[in-house]
Amino acid sequence: MNRLNWLARWTVTVRAMCGAVVIGSMAFGSSIASADEVTNSVAAQDAIDSSEPILSYETSYNLVAAIKRYEQIVANGGWEEMTRGSYALEKGDDRGHVRALRRRLIASGDLEDTGRLSSKFDDELDAALRQFQARHGLQLTGIIDQETYLTLNLPAEAKLKQLRLNLERVNQVVGDLSNRYIVVNIPAASIEAVENGVVERRHTAIVGRIDRQTPILTSKVHEINFNPYWHVPKSIIRRDIIKYMNQDPNYLTDFRIKIYDASGDELDPQSIDWSTEEAVQYSFRQEPGAENSMGHVKINFYNPHAVYLHDTPQKSLFGQNRRFHSSGCVRVENVDELVSWLLRENTSDWSLPAVDAAFESGERQDVNLEKPVPIITTYITAWANRAGVVSFRNDIYGYDDAGRIDFASAN
Repeated sequence: MNRLNWLARWTVTVRAMCGAVVIGSMAFGSSIASADEVTNSVAAQDAIDSSEPILSYETSYNLVAAIKRYEQIVANGGWEEMTRGSYALEKGDDRGHVRALRRRLIASGDLEDTGRLSSKFDDELDAALRQFQARHGLQLTGIIDQETYLTLNLPAEAKLKQLRLNLERVNQVVGDLSNRYIVVNIPAASIEAVENGVVERRHTAIVGRIDRQTPILTSKVHEINFNPYWHVPKSIIRRDIIKYMNQDPNYLTDFRIKIYDASGDELDPQSIDWSTEEAVQYSFRQEPGAENSMGHVKINFYNPHAVYLHDTPQKSLFGQNRRFHSSGCVRVENVDELVSWLLRENTSDWSLPAVDAAFESGERQDVNLEKPVPIITTYITAWANRAGVVSFRNDIYGYDDAGRIDFASAN
């Protein structure tokens, strides 16, 4: 995909300091992204993109090199803390705090050390800041917004510890990888489709929120459900459906969710006492359609957690910076492309047009993968590519703090 088209499609930047919302090269408010700023964002994304899978011997080698670099950074005293005066700095500013930002980005390798420390926030510094934001999974605003400010002030020692921990995680699994597989990296809320040691597709994802985490596991994708029913898990009936029905008695009707007893007979929602947990003893099924929580497709793999990959009608969530919204399952952006990739080795035609036609038909259809594809859901918060660009993500589930590395045993 052309990088400029890609950026225009996904970039939704909220400029809190300027009161402007920028979408690609269009803006509503008092400012607009210039051509140079768009170019800098594209370059920043290019710097972190790589054909190397996040789980690979290459990543392990790159992490070793990154650890050596960060050991040197720590030995040199790390980097200075940014003061509150640096908050809201952006291109065009000309004040002393810009020099501190330059020193900070030089220390982490985002900005070349030319021996000069200008106080002007120029295009070169804008490009460096956007690269820093890209490396940390932040919105590419080119502004010291709140998340960027807090991330800049994370100490080098913490980054070094993160790199060492993730090297152990990667090394635990690389020896067991197959020729063709999918990786869901939970902290990055992203998916890689890998074949012959090369990332063929990357997808933005939405994963489990902190109180309903996406589990760490290994399995195999074995089935695709086109235009599926959604069989509502009992945990969601208990936590969500009962609450929604107390708020709006028409909720189930509006979202085409039907209730069935143990004999398979449909029940009237009004016959259930929603002030109790009576509803948990019944089965809830959402019909296929535009409102269905699965969207057009569900991707099944064996696991004891009742989780899966799927489409979603809530496409706007993919544009968010923090994509931790699900109840444990994984929502996939451009899921039709992933489905076509998964079914590529089937004898029937499942090219992208064929998959899209199946979506548009609205008809229920189940297709088995003739060659099941391994899937790994994992937790990598730091990695590096062969260009030496090091990426980090927040420890959203607290596994880094706990020092957890036992992911290879999760099945």
